[in-house]
Amino acid sequence: VDESDGSIALYHPTVAVLNNVAVDHKSMEELRALFGAFLARAGSAVVNADNAEALALISPISAYPKPVEGLSFSGTDGRKEGQGFDKLSHTEVLSFGLGSNATLQATDIVEHPDGVTFTVTHHPAKIACAARLAVPGRHNVSNALAAIGTATRAGIRLAEAAAALASFSGLKRRMETVSAANGITVIDDFGHNPDKIAATLSALHAFPGRLLIYFQPHGYGPLKQMGRELADSFIANMKAEDILLVSDPAYFGGTVDRSVGADALVAMVGPQAHHIPDRADCGTRLIDLATPGDRIIVMGARDDTLSIFAQSLLDRLG
Repeated sequence: VDESDGSIALYHPTVAVLNNVAVDHKSMEELRALFGAFLARAGSAVVNADNAEALALISPISAYPKPVEGLSFSGTDGRKEGQGFDKLSHTEVLSFGLGSNATLQATDIVEHPDGVTFTVTHHPAKIACAARLAVPGRHNVSNALAAIGTATRAGIRLAEAAAALASFSGLKRRMETVSAANGITVIDDFGHNPDKIAATLSALHAFPGRLLIYFQPHGYGPLKQMGRELADSFIANMKAEDILLVSDPAYFGGTVDRSVGADALVAMVGPQAHHIPDRADCGTRLIDLATPGDRIIVMGARDDTLSIFAQSLLDRLG
């Protein structure tokens, strides 16, 4: 600390946080190389042990993946652009997770409609404390462990870090409850890839109520890149009474290949899914279907007007 101006200089190594590695806009080969390089450049890494791909990148016995052809990296650590890394030999790793193979673990998890409580334990140090979040879902417990692990790397005590998270109220469009009308709740969510969709649906299904899901794909390219994975995520995380409506993708230019559209995704999901090309028509169908106790979820990314659409549904319900 420079007492002359109150500035603070941090001398501890850079901390890299890796929550998961999952299919999205790039192939898994490219993602492994990108995230592996991200970890290798850090002096300390906080990594999700519940994600198999993330865990594989920190395995001390596995070779570190080389960059794929045509993929380059840049940095200021002296390595040449595009140069591969053999293993994470110089990176100090703290793993976290809800399972038993992590250094920082969450146990005694109790989900509530408006949050979640759990116990966080640092096993080698045999230190534990209670934690509470004001946001729901087991995925947020995992996020909390990542934040706590990072805070401890900066010298903050475990209990202090856990207590500070109690005031976190969530992110806009991440399972954001717009409001309820006539017993029907409208939720706005930016879930757009398989992992995010799974996390949202899993958290909502911790409590009773049918889900009426509206999904706007965030482009034709993503549908072609991960259409099968998107379908599998919906299939695995929807219950028998849930209904999925899919409109045509948001399109802001770029991808000229429209060979894979929303109809292909609906066909893979099956009879619980319906392709209604126009978003306004999807809204009318959602209003017609909704009954007290239902929850309407508006899902998608890249399009700020989705929040306006969610609010319009609430207004019509009222």
